[in-house]
Amino acid sequence: MEKTDEWVGVAEGVAVVPVGPPARRVRPRRLGAALAIAALAAAVLLLTGTPWLDRPAVQAWRTVCLAITVQALPFLLLGTVLSGAINAFVPADLFTRVLPRRAALAVPIAGVAGAVLPGCECASVPVAHSLIRRGVTPAAAFAFLLSAPAVNPVVLTATAVAFPGNPAMIAARLLASLATAAVMGWLWLWLGKETWLRPVLRQGHTGHRHGYSRLREFRLGFQHDFLQAGGFLVLGAMAAATFNVTVPRSVLDTFSGSPWLSVLFLAALAVVLAVCSEADAFVAASLTGFSPTARLAFMVVGPMVDLKLIALQAGTFGRAFAWRFSTATTVVAVTASVVIGGALL
Repeated sequence: MEKTDEWVGVAEGVAVVPVGPPARRVRPRRLGAALAIAALAAAVLLLTGTPWLDRPAVQAWRTVCLAITVQALPFLLLGTVLSGAINAFVPADLFTRVLPRRAALAVPIAGVAGAVLPGCECASVPVAHSLIRRGVTPAAAFAFLLSAPAVNPVVLTATAVAFPGNPAMIAARLLASLATAAVMGWLWLWLGKETWLRPVLRQGHTGHRHGYSRLREFRLGFQHDFLQAGGFLVLGAMAAATFNVTVPRSVLDTFSGSPWLSVLFLAALAVVLAVCSEADAFVAASLTGFSPTARLAFMVVGPMVDLKLIALQAGTFGRAFAWRFSTATTVVAVTASVVIGGALL
C-alpha cells in the first residue's frame, strides 16, 4: 500500500493524501495521459506522411497542424521547464509572501507580473498550474495566465514591428489585455468555484516531495507536465488546422463590411486559428480589410482563448473549468477591445 500511495503522489506532483483505494484515484489520470499520448502518436503518424495521405487538402492540413505545433512547442517546453523548476527549487511560501494577502490586490499585481515571462499561452498554462500548487490564490494565477502571453516584451515588440508608426495599437493591446486579465481574476473571486478545478489542484502542494532530490523532483514534474500538455497541444492544433483547411477565404470578405460583425468574426477567428502570441500581430496587420478595433480584438482574444489553449486548460485544470473560463474570457476580452479600441484607435 505504501508504494502505491507514493506512486500516486509522484504522478500527481502533490503531497500524498490517502483517500480511499489508490486505484480509483489513478485510473482517471491514466486514461487522460493515455489519450494525450495517443493523440501525439496519431499526429506523428499524420505529419510524417503515408502514400494514401498525399492528397492536396490533407497535405495542407498536415502543413498547418505541423506549423502550429512547431511554433508552440518551444514555448510549451519553456513553460514546463519553468513549472518543474518552480516545483523543485522555489520555496513553497515564496509566492504567498510576495503577493498581497488580499486576493483582490494580488490579482492586478499578478497580471502585471505576466510581463516578465517571454512566452506564449502554451508556456503560461503549466506555470499558472505550478503557482496554484504552491499556494497562490487561483484568481491571481489565472490573471497571470491571461496576461503573460499578451503583455510580455517580446509580444509588444512584435506588435510594434507589425504596426509601424502606430503606438496607439501597442498601447491599446497592452491596456485591453491587462484589463481582461484583472477582470477575469476578480470574476473568479466573485463567482469561481473550487469544484470546477481538478481535485489535485484543490488539495494543493505545500512542500517538496520527501525522499527525492531536487533534480529528480524537477525531472518527474517536467516529464509529467510536458507529456500531458503536449498531447492536448496536438489536439488543439488538429482542430485549428481543420478550420483553416475547410473554411473558404471568401468568408473573410463577408464579415469585413460590418463594424460589429467584423469584431466578433475576428475574435472567433483568433480562437480557431490558434496563432502563437508572438506571431499574431503580423496576422492581424495583414487583415487590412477590417477595422483597427476588430484587429485589436483578434490580438487580445487570441493569446487568451484559442483551441490549443482550451485543450491545454482542459487537460491541466479540468474540462469544467476550461469551458466556463474560456467563454467568460472571450466576452470580457471582446468588451475590453471594443471599449479601449474605440477610445484609442
